[in-house]
Order: sequence, then structure tokens, then C-alpha cells
Amino acid sequence: MRIMTTVDEVLRYLNELDYPAARDEIVQEAEREGAPIEVLKALRGMPPVEYRNKDEVVRSAKTDIAQETPAEKAAKARDKKHQLVAEYLRNTT
Repeated sequence: MRIMTTVDEVLRYLNELDYPAARDEIVQEAEREGAPIEVLKALRGMPPVEYRNKDEVVRSAKTDIAQETPAEKAAKARDKKHQLVAEYLRNTT
């Protein structure tokens, strides 16, 4: 069983962050706020782009709502037109 973090846990450590913010700034803020390793892993897994608000961070961070099957993951990995979108958010249609 994989341990994943939740959206609420991710957001708990980003209350003081000013947006827009790059992924590295988001991770640093979470580290400063004492985020556990699961939260940091979820944030480090995001694409290295600038995020305009918490909603974009939540959509991109790998959290408990982002589970997928191996077949979905393979289809998304083949989709080259969305390489800057978090792996689990790529639309395969």
C-alpha cells in the first residue's frame, strides 16, 4: 500500500505563500513550514512551471485523488503534446 498525501495536507503548508510561485519556491515554503515527506514528494512531483494560485498547485500535486491504473499511466506517458502537465493530469482523449 502506497502512502499518499491529501489535498488538505498539501494546502496546510502553503498558507503563507505568495503567488505566482515556481515549483521550487512552493517546495521551499512547505519545507519551511515543516511539511512531512509525503507532502514534499507530492510537491516535488509537479512540473517545474510557475503556478498562479493554490488551485493550480492542487491540480498538479500528486495527492490521494490522483490514483490511476497502469494502462492510464502508459497512455499518458505516450502523449507527447502535454509534457509540461503533471503526469497524472494528462488527458488521453
